Amino acid sequence: MNGENYFINAFRSQGARIGDDGACVGKWIYSKDIFFENVHFKRKWLSLYQIGYKAMIVNISDAIAMNGIPKYALLGVAMPKSMTFHQMDELALGLKAGAFEHGVEIIGGDTISNAKLDLSITIVSEATFPLLRKGLKTGDLIAYTGTIGESSKQLRYLLAGGKVHAKNRFVTPILRQKFITKSRRYLRCGMDISDGLFSDIEKLSNVNRIGIRFNKKIAKRIGCSGEEYEMLIAFSPRHIHALRRIAALTRTPINIIGKVQRGKFTNRCKRHHF
Repeated sequence: MNGENYFINAFRSQGARIGDDGACVGKWIYSKDIFFENVHFKRKWLSLYQIGYKAMIVNISDAIAMNGIPKYALLGVAMPKSMTFHQMDELALGLKAGAFEHGVEIIGGDTISNAKLDLSITIVSEATFPLLRKGLKTGDLIAYTGTIGESSKQLRYLLAGGKVHAKNRFVTPILRQKFITKSRRYLRCGMDISDGLFSDIEKLSNVNRIGIRFNKKIAKRIGCSGEEYEMLIAFSPRHIHALRRIAALTRTPINIIGKVQRGKFTNRCKRHHF
């Protein structure tokens, strides 16, 4: 068990709401992700607008992954004293653009002075039929949406001193809200791929106490690529045709990678962002 999981487990109790992309309380979902300089990004890689935008989008991703409709955001921003008003405006514009794109109202938060730029965002969403991580059954199919691996590739360019296009996955994640909304009734469980395909399959394996039999070999550079924000989903084989129709309608590629079986899946990827 890594340190992150060890610490999270310190707050678990019987019936606790901890364990999904967000916490369900009645019809509401509460989710939070942090987006810290030198952990999730470097200032030289992204403009302040892009930092604000991505910070908001990766938080909204958790809500969408649970079939929630994101409604409100609370911001926590720690920024260097050296930031000018113009730079603050640029950061704020990025945050507001990400929120506006998904109908989210920024309703408050807190700001402090800091040695670097760190953001923490809480999203409040509404959901009548939330999509959880728990519920897998033996024989279910495991799949992911879209393409993965590009985020890791772009990160390597950045670490080598290169630049990536503003439309690339590392800068501008693609969220699958229409697909999740339309396909929810056919899905057994799901989550967004934020830590990497193999890491997130391990989370499903642990919470459901099951394993997976892959139907094809997945390269480590793809399976370990984090911050993809595509969807990892599971469903009964009898729903495959319905899901393919919805995928075509929403222009969402589906990649079936395996089947649920008894056992346990162990992730071999390194657990870090950089």
